[in-house]
Amino acid sequence: MAIDPQRLMRIATIASMTVALVLIGAKAAAWLMTESVSMLSSLVDSGLDFLASLVTFLAVRHALVPADADHRFGHGKAEALAGLTQAGFIAASGGGLLLTVGERLLHPQQIQREGIGLAVSALAIVLTLGLVLFQNYVVKRSGSIAIGADKAHYATDLVSNVAVGIAIFLSGALDQPMIDAGMAALVALYLMRGAWHVGRESLDVLMDRELPEPERTRIADIARADADVRDVHDLRTRSAGLTKFIQLHVELDPTLPLVKAHEIGDRVEAELQRAFPDAEIILHVDPYGIFEPHQATV
Repeated sequence: MAIDPQRLMRIATIASMTVALVLIGAKAAAWLMTESVSMLSSLVDSGLDFLASLVTFLAVRHALVPADADHRFGHGKAEALAGLTQAGFIAASGGGLLLTVGERLLHPQQIQREGIGLAVSALAIVLTLGLVLFQNYVVKRSGSIAIGADKAHYATDLVSNVAVGIAIFLSGALDQPMIDAGMAALVALYLMRGAWHVGRESLDVLMDRELPEPERTRIADIARADADVRDVHDLRTRSAGLTKFIQLHVELDPTLPLVKAHEIGDRVEAELQRAFPDAEIILHVDPYGIFEPHQATV
C-alpha cells in the first residue's frame, strides 16, 4: 500500500536531522584527530545541515496544518520560507569556509591521521547518498518545496564529502597541505552556488510565480476541450506547499440559461480536478463575445 505523502514528508525531515547529528559527531572527532581544514569545513556544513533540517522539520509540520479561519489558503508557504532559510544557511556556510581557507593558506598545516579522515568521509558519503535518494523519492511523491531544498542541500554535501575524502587522501599521499585548503575553497564555492538555486526557487513560491508553462497550457486545453466552452481567459496559477491554486474564466454562449451555464462550469472544474487532484480551483463563467477592460488572454 502506498504511503501517504504527508507521512513521507515527516519521515524525511526526521531522517535528515538524524543523519546530520551522526555526521556532526563523527566529523568533530575526525577533525580533532586530523586537523584537516577540509574536514573542519565539512563539520561546519553538517552543523548548519542540522539547523536547516530542524527548520525544515518545523516548517513541514506547519505547512501540513489544514486551512483555517485566519489562513484560508492554507499554510503551504511555510515550506518556501524554510527553503529561503536553508539558502541563507548554505550561503553562510560557504562564506565561513572561505574565511577558514584564507587562514589556512597563510598558515599551512599538514593533515594528521588521514586514515581516520578517510573513514569518516566514507561514512558521510554512504549516509548522505542514502538520504538524498530517499528525499528524491519523497519529492516525487509530494512535490514538497522544503524537502526539495533539503535534498539540494544534502546533494551539495554529497559532493563536498567526496571532495573532502579526495583532499585528505591527496594531501597525505603527496605531502601537500595546500591541496586540502584548495579543495575546501572549491567546496565553499559549490555551497554558495547551491544557495543561489535553493533561494531562487523559494522566492518564486513566495512571490506567487505562475506554474510552469506546460501546466498552464494543459489547464487551458482541458477547459477548451469541453464542447460548450468558446474560449478561456484570465488564467492565474500559483503554488504553496502541496497545493496548486488555479483561477480561470471560461466563456460560454451568452444565451444559455444560468442553470445550464453553472452545470458546464461544474463539468469543466471536475475535469480540471481530475487532472490536478491537489489543486484549489476557482472557475468563473463569462458570456462569450463581451470584452472586459481587465481581461487577459491565456
